[in-house]
Amino acid sequence: MNFVKTRLAASAALILLGALPLSAADLKVGVKSEPSSLDPQFHVLVPNMQVTFAMFDPLVMMDSKLVPQPALAESWKATSDTVWEFALRKDTKFSDGSPLTAEDVAFTFDRIPKVPNSPTAFTLFTRQIAKVEAVDAHTVRITTKQPYPLLITDLANLPIMSKTAASGSAPEGKTTVELNRGEGLVGTGPFKFVSWQKGADLVLERNPNYWGKSAEWDKVIYRPMTNPAARAAALLSGDIDMMEDPPTTDLEQFKSNAKLSVAQAPGTRIVYIALDQKGEPSPGIPGLGNKNPLMDKRVRQALSLAIDRKAIAERVMGGVAVATGDLLPEPMFGAVKERQVAPAVDTAKAKALLAEAGYPNGFQITIGTPSGRYVNDVRVTQTIAAMWARAGVKVEVAAAASPVFFKSRDNFEYSAYLAAWGNSTGEMSTTLRSLVGTREPSKGSGTSNGGRYSNPELDALLDKASATMDDKAREELLQKADDMVLSDYGIIPIHFEVPVWALRKGLTYAARADQYTLPQDVTSVK
Repeated sequence: MNFVKTRLAASAALILLGALPLSAADLKVGVKSEPSSLDPQFHVLVPNMQVTFAMFDPLVMMDSKLVPQPALAESWKATSDTVWEFALRKDTKFSDGSPLTAEDVAFTFDRIPKVPNSPTAFTLFTRQIAKVEAVDAHTVRITTKQPYPLLITDLANLPIMSKTAASGSAPEGKTTVELNRGEGLVGTGPFKFVSWQKGADLVLERNPNYWGKSAEWDKVIYRPMTNPAARAAALLSGDIDMMEDPPTTDLEQFKSNAKLSVAQAPGTRIVYIALDQKGEPSPGIPGLGNKNPLMDKRVRQALSLAIDRKAIAERVMGGVAVATGDLLPEPMFGAVKERQVAPAVDTAKAKALLAEAGYPNGFQITIGTPSGRYVNDVRVTQTIAAMWARAGVKVEVAAAASPVFFKSRDNFEYSAYLAAWGNSTGEMSTTLRSLVGTREPSKGSGTSNGGRYSNPELDALLDKASATMDDKAREELLQKADDMVLSDYGIIPIHFEVPVWALRKGLTYAARADQYTLPQDVTSVK
């Protein structure tokens, strides 16, 4: 009933759009998920990263098409197969007015492995770094453990912190709790921190010391609104200026509305199903003693075959998704052409495989999903549950708010779960390393591998690829690794999300493939 009322309010608000006064200097953004932390090194998660990159800069920044561009490093060069030197921009200041130096860069990298309890650790991006040195005030030398072609793309995920502001008595300096309070939250980005209360607004203001082009907005308010209909109603009534992920059922109406603008980008975020391949018994599969049917490849294959990906993309996602059988879309590096077409649904074969594996009457399983984190995440999960039921598997859907879901995932409380991974590098290796690499977070492997899939042959391929400088040879290794894990049904890809933003008339956004909502890239139409 509340959902219906909200939808009616959204429709009625179409008439009122533009009637309310809006402050041209403020930007109010309705986001679908608030950050889990403001610590720039705590959690590799889009809601966290997009807020981080409003306040902090990396050495190298990806543009909207995932092409690396100079940021705090104005130039760089490889002086050997394993040594790189980066020239920092001179006269760059933090938001507190203090100068950026190479010591801040060295401090930043030293802190990363010391941050405790990280759900998805930033060691994913530093695992190949052996040493970071401040050569002089404006020169940084990074030595890798071996020749490593992905250093530049990895650096784009590592915001630089102020050594002075972020130092403290804990091993990591300022703790995550302190940073969440705004203590030590000092960056070089276009905005600086003002206030944050969990569950409510996060407020930033323009950084007067920013080295780059000044942002258009005096103040930015990130407003968490998990319900897409509520976000739409707020945009249509003028309570917010921009929203993430308009309701898929209203998208065509939004596109034809002269009082709105819509921004859309090719998607790289893969929505997938992870399956518990270690727990015996598995926590969400009752009645089988210590037996975990998901350890059997035939069962995993059956669950994959039972899913009609095309129907999900067209009917549940309203066309803002691309059904797939791969973890990365073409033409991105390492994607497998033959897997771009989603595998056909085959419920009869799924039933036969289950019977062959010893489950002619299926079994019972609970599948977890966040609620409101991804586009139509609960509806997609419920649809998959219904498709599995047709194959004979009895399914219960456990939907939870994002913080609860991720905590449960990281505690391995799900036998199966729906999640997504946004690739911010444009290369397959990061996706495979995080989602299906053997879980060793301290080494940057398996940082989001909640299914605990483990394949030493896959790990070896990824290690070899990470040290292969020749692009063609590296891509072949990654494609082989990708095919290996998907042929084993180690993870089940469903679709790529197509990122969409809606804005009030007069605003435009440089839509990003990594799905970041960056207020510095929102501008008024001239």
